[in-house]
Amino acid sequence: MSTHDRRPGPTPRPGAASGSSSGAGTGAGAVHTENSRFRALPANVTFYDLIRRNKRKSVFLVGLMIVLLTVFGAAIGGLLGAMAGPADTTPGFTADRPGVADQLFPSLILGGGVALVLAAIGAVWSWYGGSNAILRMSGARPLEKRDDPQLFNVVEELAIAAGVPMPAVYLIDDDALNAFATGRDPEHGAVAITRGLREKLSRDELAGVMAHEIAHIRNYDIRLMVLVATMVGLIVFAADAFRRMMFYGMMMGGGRRGGGGGKGGGPLVLVLLLVVLILSIVAPILALLIRFAISRQREFLADASAVEITRYPPGMIGALEKLKGCRQSLEGANRATAHMFIINPLKNAKKGHSMSSVFRTHPSIDDRIARLRALMSR
Repeated sequence: MSTHDRRPGPTPRPGAASGSSSGAGTGAGAVHTENSRFRALPANVTFYDLIRRNKRKSVFLVGLMIVLLTVFGAAIGGLLGAMAGPADTTPGFTADRPGVADQLFPSLILGGGVALVLAAIGAVWSWYGGSNAILRMSGARPLEKRDDPQLFNVVEELAIAAGVPMPAVYLIDDDALNAFATGRDPEHGAVAITRGLREKLSRDELAGVMAHEIAHIRNYDIRLMVLVATMVGLIVFAADAFRRMMFYGMMMGGGRRGGGGGKGGGPLVLVLLLVVLILSIVAPILALLIRFAISRQREFLADASAVEITRYPPGMIGALEKLKGCRQSLEGANRATAHMFIINPLKNAKKGHSMSSVFRTHPSIDDRIARLRALMSR
């Protein structure tokens, strides 16, 4: 049966309860336990509502990342401006001493502006070279239609349903169960699947996985994550450079006191120095947490979008259940690209994919399945 021969609307999984409170039995109890955290959603919530909700959360998190980057850059700029201020031996800092104050605010603005400009330059650089680099690192090889007609037929149907151009199709010769998408926009999209996952899935499950990856392309998730990764990299680099600069400055000029060898605003420089020092420690941690949160939201969004495209929730659920059992890491994957895969490719056999944590790039597969089943059971 074609992927698009399904009727629209949620499809109840076999053995699921009708949703009535009187529905006792093993199946009903299992559904209630598994979906208990999602029962608070209104009864009329649909996959489209879930998609809109996740988009709003992602926009908020990206805005928070931009604010963090700007504040960190402004703090560094303000510190450098205060240290470069005119010499002043008068103790304290008052409005009658405008030398530092006059230079402080322009320095704050300049520092924040430079941070945003560097982020834009880094994003443009990653924009045009990132996709091919990721495909090469993962060991993916391009496929022709004659190599796997069924896979191509599924991807073609899903691309039509999603309203995007046919993406390039790649195969990763690895026994691990995984897949990912890349490309800066739908016109340059590509989907890749491992040999192990390709052999494991039924047609409906394959459609669920490919729809998930095509959803990433359609939703411009790759563009978003490239921007976020670039900002995280800049924050980490700036924090590390600042700490090294401070360390070598103390080692080589420890005998000097005050800001900039006697110049600057004295106590103001010390306050700014303390602020930037704290930010250099806290900002990279916050940036990584925001990046992980955005990645998890985009996975939830792609799951819901996959069901919207295929109109068949059990296909996506069945694929996630098989992915949950994967205990093999993917050769060629690394921490920089882990967020792009449908499940974390770096997990070892002991940890699995069922743990929820703010330090993980992917949500728990149990949570992902539960969200889809909760919507199906309405």
